[in-house]
Amino acid sequence: MIARLLPLAAFLGLVVLLFAGIRLSEERPPDRLPSVLIGKPAPSFTLPGLREGEAEVSSSAFLGRPWLLNVWASWCAGCRVEHPLVERLGQRRDIALVGLNWKDERADALRWLAQFGDPYHAIAADPDNRVALHYGVYGAPETFVIDAAGVIRHKFVGPLTEQDLQRTLLPLLAQLLAEAGS
Repeated sequence: MIARLLPLAAFLGLVVLLFAGIRLSEERPPDRLPSVLIGKPAPSFTLPGLREGEAEVSSSAFLGRPWLLNVWASWCAGCRVEHPLVERLGQRRDIALVGLNWKDERADALRWLAQFGDPYHAIAADPDNRVALHYGVYGAPETFVIDAAGVIRHKFVGPLTEQDLQRTLLPLLAQLLAEAGS
């Protein structure tokens, strides 16, 4: 008798685990992956600039004020989706918007910028994934909010949305600017 109930009990156990997994996944949207770097110093880097004649881009140049590191590529469909919001952020003068062109061909990236617009204050070229690896980049686009002391305060995975801007990014930037005394 018990041997006949074992498959049913195993099945019911799996159903319970399945529903628990679904419930947990609803609490954390799949496009908002946690980062172990939140609250830690942003990995420092010095990379070649992407644009013609652009000097090397170094993370140390942005210390002293909040800045955004936006990971993008010409082959990235989500980067095209978020680009109008990134352009709006690029118009701000109180923060630096730094592009990290990731796993991309320089000519393709420059053509993409010519077509869609170049909102970045500086663009570092990372074709070999040297820097993105240290930031724990899963895929483009990703955007890191870094405070004046060089600490990562937030990470957006996937295309930025108007909701991200209004609910999280703009209030956080206002707080960071106040903390920095800007």
